[in-house]
Amino acid sequence: MLGSTHGTLTTDLRARVVACGESPHAAVHDTASPTAVAAGDLDVSGRPLYACVPDLDRFFRPESVAVVGASDAEGRPNAGITRQLIAWAERVGARLHPVHPTRESVFGLPCVSSVRDLPEQVDLAVLLVGDPVPVIGELSEAKVKFAVAFASGFAETGEAGAAAQTRLAAAVERSGVRLLGPNTNLNAFERFRDDLEGPAIALITQSGHQGRPVHALQELGIRLSHWAPTGNEADLETADFISYFAQRPEVGAIACYVEGLKDGRSFLLAADRAAREGVPVVAVKVGRTEAGARTAASHTGKLTGADEVVDAAMRQFGVIRVDGLDELQDTAALLARARKPVADGVVVYSISGGTGAHFADLATAAGLRLPELSAAKQAELHEWIPEYLSVANPVDNGGHPVGDWRGRKIIDAILADPAVGVLICPITGPFPPMSDKLAQDLADAAEATDKLVCVVWGSPVGTEAAYRETLLGSSRVATFRTFGNCISAVRAYLAHHRFTSSYRSPFDDAPRTPSPSFRKAQALMRPGEQLSEHAAKQLLRAYGIRVPREQLVTSAAAAVRAAGLVGYPVVMKASGPQLAHKSELGLVKVGLTSASQIRDAYRELTDIARYEGIGLDGVLVCQMVDRGVEMMVGVTQDALFGPTVTVGLGGVLVEVLRDASVRVPPFGEDQARAMLGELRGHVLLEGVRGAPPADVDALVEVVLRVQRMALELGDDLSELDINPLMVLPRGQGAVALDALAVCR
Repeated sequence: MLGSTHGTLTTDLRARVVACGESPHAAVHDTASPTAVAAGDLDVSGRPLYACVPDLDRFFRPESVAVVGASDAEGRPNAGITRQLIAWAERVGARLHPVHPTRESVFGLPCVSSVRDLPEQVDLAVLLVGDPVPVIGELSEAKVKFAVAFASGFAETGEAGAAAQTRLAAAVERSGVRLLGPNTNLNAFERFRDDLEGPAIALITQSGHQGRPVHALQELGIRLSHWAPTGNEADLETADFISYFAQRPEVGAIACYVEGLKDGRSFLLAADRAAREGVPVVAVKVGRTEAGARTAASHTGKLTGADEVVDAAMRQFGVIRVDGLDELQDTAALLARARKPVADGVVVYSISGGTGAHFADLATAAGLRLPELSAAKQAELHEWIPEYLSVANPVDNGGHPVGDWRGRKIIDAILADPAVGVLICPITGPFPPMSDKLAQDLADAAEATDKLVCVVWGSPVGTEAAYRETLLGSSRVATFRTFGNCISAVRAYLAHHRFTSSYRSPFDDAPRTPSPSFRKAQALMRPGEQLSEHAAKQLLRAYGIRVPREQLVTSAAAAVRAAGLVGYPVVMKASGPQLAHKSELGLVKVGLTSASQIRDAYRELTDIARYEGIGLDGVLVCQMVDRGVEMMVGVTQDALFGPTVTVGLGGVLVEVLRDASVRVPPFGEDQARAMLGELRGHVLLEGVRGAPPADVDALVEVVLRVQRMALELGDDLSELDINPLMVLPRGQGAVALDALAVCR
């Protein structure tokens, strides 16, 4: 676990530094660097802690295994499990030792009475006992590396179960044993086909049955290499397996079914590792709706996290989020096996104009680029396709050319176009012999090209030889059963390679020493308090964020003098701790242009505050800034990911339109600009109805400075809200007109 009790940055801004090769649970020492935490926990050589991934080779391919609670009593659940484990151990070449206090043998294998009596040090212990806690200490004494606990009745059952899981986790942490579970199953010990070739899918699930559709892909010729059923994740978690699988040479893609994340920042470190390695991670993450979040929590006893934060964090680190298990299958299979694209242009090729037009509409709406083929290429295609048919893209061959020698010529000509990286052929139903010949031509062409060839076989039957033998028998054709899954998989394929081709880990650029701003800000923090607007703006100034000229005054006469120094017109605002919504109470006066207005405004503001029982530290006399685009930039604390930075339309629009984008620090300038592009109202920054373009560079700089503040202050800053941030015309900067800050 990283950091504080909810798995984010440490409260006191210290990073644990763990030496590789030592117990993964043992903290060696602390360093007083807030930004070391921002870069992730570090080992003694300064590398991110994910460099110390547990050696899970010994979990998946152990040399020796102990089965604690083994049984051969027919009709007992443990007997069936023991039998399956014996078969698995034979497949992986492991020696298996049954452990049971009252048996001399189990299924003909010698049985010892306790872990202490094992004839050798074992790599993996499978615990078929109701309460694994007492056994953990024995495993530690025997220097067992890994254990699996199938027992249920832990965090998934409520408070009592959560307390039991806490005791189990504490016992595991003391022991040095790495534990899978509890509330897991036998999926890690499934039979995987060894006759399939090519890159494989590695599977991670928190619910075993949800992985069955991906496991079944083997029957369609798609290789599966590992299955990690993480259960309640008292110790080993999804992030551990992502990091491990990303290093495996046989793994082409990682498919995940995630109900809850144990530690948000550990997950991001693992996703970062996969992105560095170029290994795609495709995930179904439960919790998009309130009902889904409730169900997930009851099943695994974890926080699901605010879904918009989860979604943004996954996009930020290149994790491909899908909604359905069918999408998980198809997208993971394509990403595992397809070569790197040579171009991002997609051509739709069909034997029906209607089919091609329909598919092209859906693909374009999904953001795929369907370039119009050049005049020369269209002329070439018309050598084999009648002139009256459109071949611009989509390409309609009219049907008959696919039944003879022309079919392959057309496919090869399309694939030879340098603008084309993907050819998609939707076949809405079998129409022998044309569909048989078309399928064979596509399979043969796919073998001869480095470009992606996709086929949508739309028949509801799925028993046709063209589908079962020709298409599924090809290791180079990506075959789908629905338009939607094909489009989403191709979109993910192109997006993944765009992402990884330019990926630079934000952890590499995270600063390693506290900034001078951090030291200034520390002196301004008031633990457990909401700062006044004046104090919050001082915090912004410490980080170089521009605020209006202003003075805090405590008398009407001082207000008049301040207005003269600030320059008319001015804004006057009541300022005090715990004062969040000033406008609703009438505690803001704008456009004041004379001394008499200043005196009247001062009296009115203080009278309202006195009537409402609001304690003030004074009245702010502020420069009036009213020409620009009102934006909002803020920091909130997410239960899973810690500090998150949000940017959106400001003023009253933030509550009305809820148009905002979020990121989890650390992130770079590219992500800050991407946040702006995700806003529905980003066109306002470009200048509309005669307004000049806004200073987007200045806005990006504010976002990055707020991110630095979030990283360095960590949990100590519970909330920050700059609203409005007035973004002035290009070249003139951005000014924080109001700010709210809450200290933990």
